[in-house]
Amino acid sequence: MSLYAADKLIAQARILAAEYRETMGKPLPGISNEIAEHDAIRLMQLQPAPKDAAGFNAIDPARNNLRIQIKSRAVLDESKSNPRLGQLNVNQDWDSVMLVIMNNQYMPVEIYEAYRDELEEAIYEAKSSSRAKRGAMTIGRFKKLARLAWSEEKGLVPD
Repeated sequence: MSLYAADKLIAQARILAAEYRETMGKPLPGISNEIAEHDAIRLMQLQPAPKDAAGFNAIDPARNNLRIQIKSRAVLDESKSNPRLGQLNVNQDWDSVMLVIMNNQYMPVEIYEAYRDELEEAIYEAKSSSRAKRGAMTIGRFKKLARLAWSEEKGLVPD
């Protein structure tokens, strides 16, 4: 499949995801992750991980093939307290996590990146909660540990 075809499919997926959420009142399962992965690879100039890769979605050739896990969050209701990031499995191979924040049209707004050592430390410190035991954390906590890597206004943000 050509890059143009993938871009066209993702554009259609954005429309479908937004309309589904508006109509059904809940997100279409799995679609935001697919959109976010496509956006992060394109915007951050990454390469897709090999099909058999476990624990990461992309590789950064500019940073010694850093293995990157990509997460997503569509921020649809700013008033919702403590939106959470999906599970971070510390038993898998990955070097950093990129979080793609999307708007209600599933367009990327910001991408944050945090490195494994900082994330593992935060998970270890918060082990008293059952969610933390499973590797979950709030988006706010992740952003405090991460750096802004890309934004709609600034584009790529240097390290």
